[in-house]
Amino acid sequence: MMVHLFVCQGRDEIPRWREAFPQARLVSPQQARAWTSRGDRVWVMSNLENWPALVSSLSGRGAILTVLSYAPNSLEAFQALNAGARGYAHALSPVALLRQVEVVITNQGIWVWPELLARVVGGTFKALGGESRLQEETLALLTGRERAVALAVAEGHSNKEVARRLDITERTVKAHLGAVFRKLGIRDRMQLILRLSHQDASLSEPGR
Repeated sequence: MMVHLFVCQGRDEIPRWREAFPQARLVSPQQARAWTSRGDRVWVMSNLENWPALVSSLSGRGAILTVLSYAPNSLEAFQALNAGARGYAHALSPVALLRQVEVVITNQGIWVWPELLARVVGGTFKALGGESRLQEETLALLTGRERAVALAVAEGHSNKEVARRLDITERTVKAHLGAVFRKLGIRDRMQLILRLSHQDASLSEPGR
């Protein structure tokens, strides 16, 4: 049976964790290594010593990891995703957001704040060759406006920036992006750039 484990030092417990996941268990890093099984949701505090190694180890067992930080920053977020975490959030996030993170990562998505995700996507797209590696047969499946939105997102722009750039509403950007995802059979921004660059979409899942 799937369980929620919150990994921290001593009694560093946040009441919102209990409210979000009443059955959650507070454990030490040693207990997490001993008890974690495939499919468990494991939330790791980034103030733990050598937390990236712990995340990598538990992710390798098939656990679904989120890193929580009292002072979130881009470098730490990259470390978390690189170690195999699917989520990165503020340790003091409200209950509704913690539950939202859990829904996203359970459905194979990645959860970080939107501005950071846009930068991660843009950097990866450039590393894969950017527009020089675009797959025209993939873009041919899209309308002109969908193509414009897809390329802007791939370059690392947030929905708000895309809306301003294309002189449309943010709601319209979301609608076009949803259509792009459906047509290409993908579920997130990272898979979009992999598909546009003709890479294996499964690579968008951390730890693979």
